[in-house]
Amino acid sequence: MAKKKSSKSLQKDGLSNLKTTSITSANIIKSNRSKSPSIKKFVTEILAGNISYLSRAITLIESTNKKHQKKANTILEQCLPFANNSVRIGITGVPGVGKSTFIEVLGKHLTDNHRKVAVLAVDPSSSINKGSILGDKTRMEELVNDKNAFIRPSPSGSSLGGVAQKTRESIILCEAAGFDTIIIETVGVGQSETMVHSMVDFFLLLKIAGAGDELQGIKRGIIEMADAIVINKSDGENIKNTRIAKIEFSRALHLYPPKENGWQPKVLTASALENTGIDIISKMIDQYIHVTKKQGFFNAKRDNQNTFWLKTTIEESLYHSFFNDKIISSELRQEIEFLKTSKTTPFNAAKKLLKKYHGET
Repeated sequence: MAKKKSSKSLQKDGLSNLKTTSITSANIIKSNRSKSPSIKKFVTEILAGNISYLSRAITLIESTNKKHQKKANTILEQCLPFANNSVRIGITGVPGVGKSTFIEVLGKHLTDNHRKVAVLAVDPSSSINKGSILGDKTRMEELVNDKNAFIRPSPSGSSLGGVAQKTRESIILCEAAGFDTIIIETVGVGQSETMVHSMVDFFLLLKIAGAGDELQGIKRGIIEMADAIVINKSDGENIKNTRIAKIEFSRALHLYPPKENGWQPKVLTASALENTGIDIISKMIDQYIHVTKKQGFFNAKRDNQNTFWLKTTIEESLYHSFFNDKIISSELRQEIEFLKTSKTTPFNAAKKLLKKYHGET
């Protein structure tokens, strides 16, 4: 006859079984969390318009992890044949001009007209954790809940001109996911306008009247890049000022040589707050795309942009490769000390370092 176990023994066995079950469950949860979807799964879901997988793929693109980068590059390659079928619009302007409100109203206008809109908003980065500090998703409450819209705020980090380093790759994924209109918002500082101009089809400059930056805008030469200038906040008591500003900017545009495609940049007024002028702006963009495609300029411009980004990527890769080289880092410190004591010149030091890098004697 089997010996009956004591209550203490049964309690001990129960706790042991419970502990074993808990560990097994924890391992299963941990395994599920660590298991990343396959490349095939990513591509299939992105092409099906799955926003969750699109977001995760963009996160892989933005990652500095080498395994993530390798996976992201393969996903990009497989999505590329399904890309290049959107209209890319760049929108810039100084902080306070109302970019987020304007983009939300324009985006809603487009989705109401059966367009799928992706907004890649490049936010200023926190100086502490390098994270996004403005958070456009919180400032576009209506658009973020639109089933035909996708908003992706990305910290600008240390990338040139405040444009997120991987914005261009994100465009490809958004296009593959079926978004036919891509809007890129810049932080509106430094060289970000130039960088965005090199990745979009239509470049729109937002201004406000009475802010004292009209002449400064002309001096910076940004008008030369703009395909249109929109003077925002044309409402209430500011309507008169926006009309005056429109005349001034229209005159300024005539000081610049005609664009290569023959397009004459236009100056329009709008109020994102009151949703006025948005329809006219949307039609103007459509007109520009129609004209440039008919001329063949649209595709030629994209070809030039691809060449530009090829060269830029090579330059960045060589730059990081050079300065991350341990031998070069050591030699560089020495050459800097020589400069301080006038034992060499910047040019000779540079030549010496480059020869060292290329293995030349």
